[in-house]
Amino acid sequence: MKTVLVIAYHFPPGGGPGVQRVLKHVTYLRESGWRPVVLTVENGDFPARDESLLAKIPSDVTVVRVPILEPYDLYRRFMGNKSAAIDVNVNKASSEQRGWKEHVTNWIRATLFIPDARVGWLLTAVKKGMEMVEEHHVDAIYSSSPPYTCALIARSIKRKTGLPWVAGFRDPWTEFLTTPDRWFLPAAIDRSLERSVFREADLIECAWTGIIDDAVRKYPELDRKRFRHVPNGFDASDFPKVSYSRNERFTVTYTGSMYGRRTPKAFLAALDRLLDQGRVVPADVHIRFVGRFGDEVHEMLDTSRFAPSIERIGYVPHDVSIGYLMQSEASLLIVDDAKESAEIVPGKVYEYLGVGRPIIALAPQGSAIATLIKETSAGASAAQDNIEGIAEIIGTFLDRWKRGEQITHPNTAEIVKYERRAAAHQLGSMLHELQRP
Repeated sequence: MKTVLVIAYHFPPGGGPGVQRVLKHVTYLRESGWRPVVLTVENGDFPARDESLLAKIPSDVTVVRVPILEPYDLYRRFMGNKSAAIDVNVNKASSEQRGWKEHVTNWIRATLFIPDARVGWLLTAVKKGMEMVEEHHVDAIYSSSPPYTCALIARSIKRKTGLPWVAGFRDPWTEFLTTPDRWFLPAAIDRSLERSVFREADLIECAWTGIIDDAVRKYPELDRKRFRHVPNGFDASDFPKVSYSRNERFTVTYTGSMYGRRTPKAFLAALDRLLDQGRVVPADVHIRFVGRFGDEVHEMLDTSRFAPSIERIGYVPHDVSIGYLMQSEASLLIVDDAKESAEIVPGKVYEYLGVGRPIIALAPQGSAIATLIKETSAGASAAQDNIEGIAEIIGTFLDRWKRGEQITHPNTAEIVKYERRAAAHQLGSMLHELQRP
């Protein structure tokens, strides 16, 4: 069995979709003949923590945790909020409404933290990675980004060792939704780093095809054949032992974070439309939002005409959040209201598919998500500016439920293709492809 060094910032006890992807790779790579050893952070400042995921790491997997200099404590002190949730209250969409402190911190982030705020990890991670290569007789490297600093750590180790390297990406790098608004010099440095990673990695693993399109658009000289689409998925073994039983009210559940361009505004407007039409009243429905939300999202929920029907639940362990979905009449999926969303397929989408409850998706018409939901017959989708279309989906699902009919008829043969195990096997095949005879 060969050994692969896995470099990932987002790893248990961190929580969220990015953690799930690399954790499942680590779990199932052995089935493809690869023994993973993991290099991750010791004191990561994760947007969410899920201690329960530590038990999901296979007991025979070596995990080495290296200290990192995190800047977010300084940010919180400067902003005067030591408990601020960084990702849900700091974003480009809302920064214009904030004060001078926010502008200063945004400038520092855009100018000094290249490619991201975890760049300080390079100071300790490369040295430890080199030690792991020697100690564990590593045959290949796999990095998981974002943060893109992970790719730079892998690039440095590859340059020193010549080992084959698969660079994994869950999101595009520059010019993406989460990219800081950099002025020309730091922007040029960031693009130079991105280009070097794409050129020097032996293969690039991408969670959705839009990442490939974005890279080739920016750097036409790249060989598209070196990019491989390895979709996210779901792991049914993680699902709790619960089953759906009809609720007293039509229950719709959203799980995950919401902030910036991802808000429930269109969904709430569609409910208002149904209320005005006399098709639904607040007492008919139970709307459940599970996760972490920005201040502007809480304000929308507080002022909604359906506020008495809305339940808010904070971040919960991964299996608990899935349980909420499994015990709902429908799952609510909301993607960012931005042009980039047409190609984005978040990892959460596949878990929604695996749960099997009807999906109400707010996604651009003709988008990758809309296509996936149509191919799997898992639900229905409408763009966020199509309030009437969203209302019709909610109303139709509600009417079918009231009549005791099955709301949707999912194509299980298509859905089963997205098991996490299959993605890990794809990565294993890529690593074998790079091995010298």
